[in-house]
Amino acid sequence: MRPRDRRESGEQDLFRSRLDQVINMDHALAKLARTIDWGFLEEKFGAVYADGSGRPPLPTRLMAALAILKHTYNLSDEVVCEQWIENPYYQYFCGEEFFQHRLPLDRSSMTHWRNRMGEERLQALLQESLAVATRTGAMKPSQLSRVIVDTTVQPKNIAFPTDAKLMNRAREKLVKLAKKLGVELRQSYTRVGKFALIQHQRYAHARQFKRANKALRKLKTYLGRVIRDIARKIDGDHGLEGSFAHLLSLSRRVREQERGQRGAKVYSLHAPEVECIGKGKAHKPYEFGVKVSVATTLKHSKGGQFVAHVRALPGNPYDGHTLAEVIPGIEKLVGTTIQRLHADAGYRGHNAPAEYKFKIYTSKQKRRLTPAIKREMRRRSAVEPVIGHLKDEHRMGRNYLAHRHGDLNNAILAAAGYNFRRLIKWLRILLYLVLMAIFPKPNLSAA
Repeated sequence: MRPRDRRESGEQDLFRSRLDQVINMDHALAKLARTIDWGFLEEKFGAVYADGSGRPPLPTRLMAALAILKHTYNLSDEVVCEQWIENPYYQYFCGEEFFQHRLPLDRSSMTHWRNRMGEERLQALLQESLAVATRTGAMKPSQLSRVIVDTTVQPKNIAFPTDAKLMNRAREKLVKLAKKLGVELRQSYTRVGKFALIQHQRYAHARQFKRANKALRKLKTYLGRVIRDIARKIDGDHGLEGSFAHLLSLSRRVREQERGQRGAKVYSLHAPEVECIGKGKAHKPYEFGVKVSVATTLKHSKGGQFVAHVRALPGNPYDGHTLAEVIPGIEKLVGTTIQRLHADAGYRGHNAPAEYKFKIYTSKQKRRLTPAIKREMRRRSAVEPVIGHLKDEHRMGRNYLAHRHGDLNNAILAAAGYNFRRLIKWLRILLYLVLMAIFPKPNLSAA
């Protein structure tokens, strides 16, 4: 079935006051709720549902508003659900007419909703944030035609990977699964495996690498014995083979991978999609997650520096080779043609479409530069603080969403939360200016 649309009914209750009679309707969050085109979001997100029998899903406005609040205020699913019960402004933003004392959903419903929508439909939140910015005067539509593009890393919520910890963890997970499924192992190596890991860490810290490598070989031996023991015990049992297939495959990859090998490696057993990305930073040579492309407006608009497009790029592609899909994505999202795009030196040798060959400008470029373009190129670094805010305040600094689609969804939601945070600040400034115009400051000197 399709979700029920939340419309303003205007109903009154003899024993309860309406939220719009209780809260301050000039509050920035209340004004933002009245500015967002919820019908557009219901149309976009409602496309995944089909007519038929069954229990109706949760209202689209409720789920979309919770996703906006979560990434606008940097909250977890659990915390945003707890604060929804206590905060009348959150409830009004989600479409409630009366104060509710019980949450109408389970926390896991937010995860299911994100996964069902996917990256393509969640982009409607980012698209609507830009539309609200143009409707409220925070940004001019013409400013979306000149953008800055850069890439960053969205780290995954994993521990720093080392061969010793990965091998010991793979052995522990295999032993735990074998015990759960009733497979009796010849030996679990629980005690000696833990001792070998402690030895390796101590020897590595003391820079006694021969002894550390000897302890690492022990861990590798223990893992290999457990893998072979399980393979013998489940041979011929198709049910057990299916249950162990994924974990055995990851464990063999962990045991066989070598330093410096080409191709994909396993850096986490619970998140095997994680990639090792080096960005040349002195304080952080390598980061473990996924590369993300971020595009912002070139000009600082009245409401701030808005994010025009964001996309996760699995596979750690070369920066310049991302423009072939990033440029069409930007134009599809903002609905305008890009006149000029500025990027750093990492985009040299780009593969942008042929018609954009002379519209891309990279750092330290010497040819085809006019005084106006030179002034614009000095604005290229304006994307860096935007990336910093996305990471520190909008949950891109550590991605807690699982699997590859979690990487894609988190990047989109972080950008939407960033834009809505700028809009809340802009609406608060507008209210202040209106009050200043109505109640001007008295001139005490004349008195």
